[in-house]
Amino acid sequence: METKTKFERLGLFDAKVPRYTSYPTAPHFNAHVGPNTMQRWISEVPQGAEISLYIHIPFCRRLCWFCACRTQGTTSQARVSAYLDTLLAEVDMLGAALPAGVRLKRLHWGGGTPTLLDPEMTARLAARIAQVAPFAEAAEFSVEIDPNELDQARVEALASAGMTRASIGIQDFDPHIQSVIGREQSFVVTANAVRLLRDVGVHSLNADILFGLPFQTPERISASVNKLLSLSPDRVALYGYAHVPWMARRQTLIPSDALPTPQERLRLFDVARQLFVWDGFREIGIDHFAIPSDGLAVAKTSGQLKRNFQGYTDDQSDVLIGLGASSISRFPQGYAQNNAATSRYTGAIQSGTWATARGHVFDDMDRVLGRIIEALMCDFEVELSEIEAPAPLRAAARELLHSASDTFGDAVIVKPDRLRIPKESQALTRMIVRHFDAYAVEAGRHASAI
Repeated sequence: METKTKFERLGLFDAKVPRYTSYPTAPHFNAHVGPNTMQRWISEVPQGAEISLYIHIPFCRRLCWFCACRTQGTTSQARVSAYLDTLLAEVDMLGAALPAGVRLKRLHWGGGTPTLLDPEMTARLAARIAQVAPFAEAAEFSVEIDPNELDQARVEALASAGMTRASIGIQDFDPHIQSVIGREQSFVVTANAVRLLRDVGVHSLNADILFGLPFQTPERISASVNKLLSLSPDRVALYGYAHVPWMARRQTLIPSDALPTPQERLRLFDVARQLFVWDGFREIGIDHFAIPSDGLAVAKTSGQLKRNFQGYTDDQSDVLIGLGASSISRFPQGYAQNNAATSRYTGAIQSGTWATARGHVFDDMDRVLGRIIEALMCDFEVELSEIEAPAPLRAAARELLHSASDTFGDAVIVKPDRLRIPKESQALTRMIVRHFDAYAVEAGRHASAI
């Protein structure tokens, strides 16, 4: 009760803040980063570097009402095929721009629904990528899987392409909740997808599940988590449902009066969290869980946990290149994002020009604050002596560090060059991180802090 009172006093249940999968966050990108910048940053990747590559497939057979991702519905395989042709052309552009000897340490296909690609499409895309940048030793190739769009042929094509990790979206197994959020996916269908993946040798399994959905109760989320645990995932993302109908119009189909209150959301999260911990999962950051042998748990233990647009990661690459409509690249110099409109993305690539529409060039303060934010999001503590920065920037960061205690009181532990968020305050992490965000945070653009 004392902890809940503290959260109320600090405004947790009213706050709306970014998820901080990047810094600055995407709403602060600008049009000063364009195709020429993208070309230059790619050309400046060191020869022989090991990089990460993200491929975005924006199509879904049906649009789930809860989703706020950059997706579009289609029943036409011809549209998917035409998009693939454009994507292959972009892969070729990347191959022409990359310095010699670059290899892939991570490859991720996301969306949307990458499993809308039929086996022949999957093979074409994988082969073209391999021509441009082959896998490095111990590379990881992960794919987001919709169990409703998976069959034996697709699984075998992905396995032949080298997939090592599958990420399955679940959200909730309760049939009533599924119908309300527009995502009907039975446990039987999901379990069958897991079996298909295991049978072809894909043993690393991620799963996404949501808390804060309409009509969700502690009993219902407990039942869903226990069903998920029976599938033996290696890692789980326990995301809070972000109800942002002003950004994602499809969410207007979800009854807002059936959503749990912020206080109830916290209870739902804690119920699910305890079940994962009791089953032997390690807690990773604010919303991930992993078995001890998983790469995320190992990275957490070794102090190498990172954060990117997919959430928490053990990816140590300095360069992440995103291909496809709306995809975001991260270079040491800054961020570059492709046009989100598929038609404009296609027009640019087909004309032989990068589809980069916006981004952000880092300055020194961005780098310092970005590292502080990532450290707090990943490790719940930051040590300024471990961050390279000019003396004036270090002094400014130190002032921010100490002013955090004025704002959050005993919710943080501050020493001369160190800030730690104790276990009992970690639900406040995104709010505490916002304290180090030098850009204006517009509450109307973001979801609940819990």
